[in-house]
Amino acid sequence: MAKILIIEDDLTFSQILEGFLTKHGHEPLAINEVKKSFQILEKQTFDLLLVDYRLPDGTGLDVLAHLREKGSLQPIIIMTSFNDVRTAVKSIQLSAFDYITKPVNPEELLMIINNALGKKESESTTDSVEHTDAIKGKSAIADKLYEHINLVAPTDMSVIIQGESGTGKEYAARALHMQSKRKNKPFIAIDCGALSKDLAASELFGHAKGAFTGALNDKKGQFEIASGGTLFLDEVGNLSYEVQVKLLRALQERTIQPVGSTKTIKVDVRIITATNDDLKASVSNGSFREDLYHRLNEFKIHLPALRDRGKDLELFINHFIKLSNAELQRNVSNISSPAKELLLQYDWPGNLRELKNVIKRMVLLTPNETAEVDSLPEEMIVAINQTPKPSGSDLKAINEVNEKALIMETLVKVKYNKSKAAKLLNIDRKTLYSKMERYEIE
Repeated sequence: MAKILIIEDDLTFSQILEGFLTKHGHEPLAINEVKKSFQILEKQTFDLLLVDYRLPDGTGLDVLAHLREKGSLQPIIIMTSFNDVRTAVKSIQLSAFDYITKPVNPEELLMIINNALGKKESESTTDSVEHTDAIKGKSAIADKLYEHINLVAPTDMSVIIQGESGTGKEYAARALHMQSKRKNKPFIAIDCGALSKDLAASELFGHAKGAFTGALNDKKGQFEIASGGTLFLDEVGNLSYEVQVKLLRALQERTIQPVGSTKTIKVDVRIITATNDDLKASVSNGSFREDLYHRLNEFKIHLPALRDRGKDLELFINHFIKLSNAELQRNVSNISSPAKELLLQYDWPGNLRELKNVIKRMVLLTPNETAEVDSLPEEMIVAINQTPKPSGSDLKAINEVNEKALIMETLVKVKYNKSKAAKLLNIDRKTLYSKMERYEIE
C-alpha cells in the first residue's frame, strides 16, 4: 500500500481517482490547490504524487519545483490534457517520473503508478532509458555515435554528453563506463536537477555530523563512494555557483572536503556529465564557470534526437514491443498500417523515453496480436495533423498530404463509425471507403 497525494481541482475526477486508488490497495489524499499541497507536504510524507498540470493557483510544475528544491525525490506523475503534452515533456526534463493524458485510461494509470512505486527509494538517477532497455541503432548517425563512444571509453578523459531529454544519456554514460578500465568499480549517477543548492554539496562531497540542521551523522559523499569508478552528473548545469567551485577543486586536486569538515579526502573518479542545453550558452551568460566547462569538456558526445535517426525508429519500436510483451504478458506481433504510419510520422519530443512509454501503453491496450490506432495516445494524431483546416473540417479543401491524417483522426474520434466519419468529413460513405482503401486504413 502506498500513500498517494492527488492534487486535482476537478472534484468529480478527484473522487473517481480516490475510489480507484483505494480499490487497488492505496491510501489516497486529495486536495485542489498548489498552496494547500505545500502545507500538506510540510506535515506529511507521501510515496507518490499525482498532480494535475493546470491548477487554480499555479501548475503542477510549481509542485515539482517546490519538492526538488527541498531535496525530496519521491516520484511525481503529471496529469495533463493532450494540448499540454509539450509541457508535460518539459516536466519530465525537470525530473517528473512520467505524465499521463486525460481522459485517463485506468489500466495505463495503474501501470505508470506501479512502475513509479517499483523504483528503489534510494535511487537518485535520472529517469532515462535504462541500459538494459537500450539497443544500438543501425543508421549512419548511430554508427558515428558508437564510434565516438568506443574511441573515448578506454581513456580517463572527462566527457560531456549533450542531447534532448529522453535520448538515453545515462545509457551512453554506462556504455562509456563498461568499456573502460574502471568497469569493475562503481558507476554512480546523480540527477543534479533534483538536488537543492544545500543538498548538492552534501550529496557530492559528504558532510560531517552537525554541519547543518539534520546532519545527525557523518555522511560519505558520492565522490568518495565512486572512487576508482565513474561519477555521472546529469543536468550538471543546474549546480549552483558555490558547488561548481567545489567541483572544480575536486577535479583539479583530486581531493574533496566534506561540508562542515576540515579534513580532505583523496578521490580517483572519472567524471561524465550530461545536459539538455548547450553549456556554452550558460558560460556566456555567466551561470556556469568557464574554467569548469573546459575541465569537463575534454570530449563531447552529441546524442541525436529520435526524429533524426531514420530507420532506427522501426528498430526501436520492435525492441520496445518485445520488452513490453514480456513484461505485460501480451502477444503483440503486428501494427496496423494507420497505427504504424502515426508512429513513423510523429516527431517524438520525448525521444526514446516517450517512445518506450507509448509502445508500452499500446501493448497494454492491445488484447490480440495487432495494435490499432485506438491504442495510441490521441495527442499523437493531433500533433501530426497541425496544418490549419477549413471550418467544418471539409475534406474537399484539404490537400492530399494531410488527407490521410485527418481521416484517421476523425475515425478515432467517432470510434470508427464510418457513417459519422463521412458526415464530419463532408463526403459520402463510398468516397470514404475508397480513400481508406487507397491509404490502407483498416
